[in-house]
Amino acid sequence: MDNLDSVTQNFLEAISAITYCNPFVPERIEWEERALGSAFIPEPDTTWSRVPGMGDQNRPNVVQLTDRANRLAEKLRPAYRAARTSRDKLDGLYQDLVTYVLHYRHFAGTVTEFDRSDPSTLRRRWQSFLDDYLHYLGEDSPANETGGGPEHLFALLDQVRRAFSYVFDLIVGDSTPAAKLRAAVWQSIFTHDMRRYRRSLYRHMTDVSTLITGPSGSGKDLVAQAIGQSQYVPFDRKSVTFADRGQARFVPLNLSAFSPQLIESELFGHSKGAFTSATTDRPGWLDQSPPWGGLFLDEIGELDAAIQVKLLRVIQTRAYSRLGASDVRHFQGKLLAATNRDLSTEIEAGRFRMDLFYRLCADHIETPSLRAQLDDRPQALDRLILTLAQRIAGDEAPTVAAETQAWIHQSLPTDYPWPGNIRELEQCLRNVMVRRSYFPPVASQFSSNTPAWLTSLSNRELTADELVRRYVTWVYAHERTYERTAEIVQLDRRTVKAKVDTVWLATIT
Repeated sequence: MDNLDSVTQNFLEAISAITYCNPFVPERIEWEERALGSAFIPEPDTTWSRVPGMGDQNRPNVVQLTDRANRLAEKLRPAYRAARTSRDKLDGLYQDLVTYVLHYRHFAGTVTEFDRSDPSTLRRRWQSFLDDYLHYLGEDSPANETGGGPEHLFALLDQVRRAFSYVFDLIVGDSTPAAKLRAAVWQSIFTHDMRRYRRSLYRHMTDVSTLITGPSGSGKDLVAQAIGQSQYVPFDRKSVTFADRGQARFVPLNLSAFSPQLIESELFGHSKGAFTSATTDRPGWLDQSPPWGGLFLDEIGELDAAIQVKLLRVIQTRAYSRLGASDVRHFQGKLLAATNRDLSTEIEAGRFRMDLFYRLCADHIETPSLRAQLDDRPQALDRLILTLAQRIAGDEAPTVAAETQAWIHQSLPTDYPWPGNIRELEQCLRNVMVRRSYFPPVASQFSSNTPAWLTSLSNRELTADELVRRYVTWVYAHERTYERTAEIVQLDRRTVKAKVDTVWLATIT
């Protein structure tokens, strides 16, 4: 593996960095450019984000990289296999090259989806992977010791596949805050050092709790789902099965939906006779969370003080007991929690325990508001709308997105704060799709550019007739035809013409 030319060594070093870097940071694309040189095709953004219409196809630069990596792996294979026990730097680069090749050949891009729960499908996928692993590395490769062997790499690349899919698809937006959020979620799953994660940390990350904070509607539940669904799942080579065997990996629990008494029972479970209606033993959510998944406690700020103490014990010792029972059980999954409350304020007010806060925020992620994303990149709104429309409207996404974009640009001020964040934008899209209009639920939170008549409305200062006249005139000011206005407000043309306030119209146009 010695005496490589400088171009080949440069490519190997770049592929090595790509194999273990966070795919959602700018450095990923920078390493691609270094590897491809003049053949690199400029990317539209500095980081990877979901581009509407892109599907699951690999990016052109990735296609080029993968083609070169496959050819180079075949070229270098004889020298690596001949050395067998060599452990020099170049051999390490070759092992990273093979990891890249195996990832894109068996897990990434167009081969992303496969049924892990179907034994025959999984067996074929594993055998194909193992054949390639042995072809490039052999049974006696040093990579078996440093990298954990083929079964561990198979499990790890499956985890990478799932993590990329969930982060890429669930956390949308091409603004800097959205890009940073995707990178932070990836780091929450694999840490900042994926080599160390592959060596040993994959065994310990379920012990690290994750606290997700941010305004309501900003996607905290999606962040939790992405992390919970992307935990490491061991693969058994003898039985050719993953440890989860198709079982759920993510268990969400909205604490605000339950009373304090019911939360305790739901979370910890109870034994028969623990209280009047406890006629049988019942497992809690802690029981149902698997060791390879995540338990998500949404609205953690709603927890009663007594339950906070019990939850603190679970985080500290991983142990708990069901209500009415004395036997000790062990929680094996990853704990994820979220809140839109300011926990520092809650701590000062004595409503939230400081020690629980510090246990929860060993890993802390903050979701950005939609307004922060648009302040960074105003044009991100149109792409967000189209991405959401693809989820909501299917084949009609382009037309629904165009209608929504037009309505927003015509009807809302450019600095509208979007107090409901991404969730509100989704509802706006649905409203426009169904009714061709959307009325923001919190008019009082409009900016100073909000039409004065909406401020009067929020202050309950308009009569019913004044409200109709203002609304009809406002719509007419944007549409400029009685027919189109009548269609939108669902009144006949003559009524619309009678309701248009020409004096007020002159002041708003």
